[in-house]
Amino acid sequence: MTVIDKTTVENVLKSFIDPNVETDLVSAKSVRHISVENNDISVKVELGYPAKTWLPELKARLEKTLAAVPNVGHVDVEVGVNIVSHAVQKTLKPLPGVKNIIAVASGKGGVGKSTTSVNLALALAAEGARVGILDADIYGPSIPTMLGVSGKPDVVDGKAMLPKVSFGIQSISVGYLIEPDQPMIWRGPMVTGTLQQLLTQTRWDDVDYLIIDLPPGTGDIQLTLAQQIPVSGAVIVTTPQDIALIDAQRGLGMFEKVNVPILGLIENMSIHVCSECGHEEAIFGQGGGVAMAEKNHVALLGALPLDMGIRQSADSGRPTVVADPDSRAAQMYREIARKMAAKLALRTRDYSGSFPKIVIQNT
Repeated sequence: MTVIDKTTVENVLKSFIDPNVETDLVSAKSVRHISVENNDISVKVELGYPAKTWLPELKARLEKTLAAVPNVGHVDVEVGVNIVSHAVQKTLKPLPGVKNIIAVASGKGGVGKSTTSVNLALALAAEGARVGILDADIYGPSIPTMLGVSGKPDVVDGKAMLPKVSFGIQSISVGYLIEPDQPMIWRGPMVTGTLQQLLTQTRWDDVDYLIIDLPPGTGDIQLTLAQQIPVSGAVIVTTPQDIALIDAQRGLGMFEKVNVPILGLIENMSIHVCSECGHEEAIFGQGGGVAMAEKNHVALLGALPLDMGIRQSADSGRPTVVADPDSRAAQMYREIARKMAAKLALRTRDYSGSFPKIVIQNT
């Protein structure tokens, strides 16, 4: 009888591609333990991204794959998740209470960036992560409306704000601090100062991912975020339309220049499906997101439809992921969120907390 060893098991796992990281489990460093005794196999897999809805299928597929090894005995597969902090810009350190900051940006307005940001945050939470969202669109804060939250945040110690909690995610926005109809007639320094205050004076509670919903463009707020805020990665939202792609390219280029890694692109309003007859039509063009991803050698995380239900859910304060969690659109948001977090999981970890701190004292 052929004796199975660890190398045999490892080679089998090297052939198993995780669709979220788009590489094998061994290369992704997800295999934590392999043991073989009397041809009985025991494997422990630990993913670096939230995957609550994927874990049962992953376990079943791994068990089936390993059970096909010739002369195998009992197969035991344990799957789990461990989300860690990842490296940020070299001159910055991670924010207290926040493991990873992900910026969601677009080159121009009207591409559905805020709706995408909120649904991605909710999707990450649905997959088991602790999530926060910061509304960085100071001139047009929309996150409070989309989350159905209002009122000023509580303050502790006379200076720190507690984030509002809705649908299990923490949020902060200048929209919580002003009246709904109050115009924001501020110059650049006031806007960037407010962004810094919202970020650093909010007492985030052990957040795995903080989503920052950026305003469109590449202005003061984007530069402040890129240079002064510890960002682990960025996602660009665009539509297939040529004009949107041109502006999205500028946003992508800005992050590349300041060494913030691009986790991928999301093509929103990719296709419209008629609610009456089911006819599909690419209103804003086709293939733009794919072409842009290939040109820049980044991942296309997914394509979302132009769906009236997504807009209605966001306007009503119950975004799609929580309003209709079993819908195809909610499933797509969860798939994109898993892939986004998985791309981050492949990047360098932050080890600054492992180094001793040297304190000089007079003695």
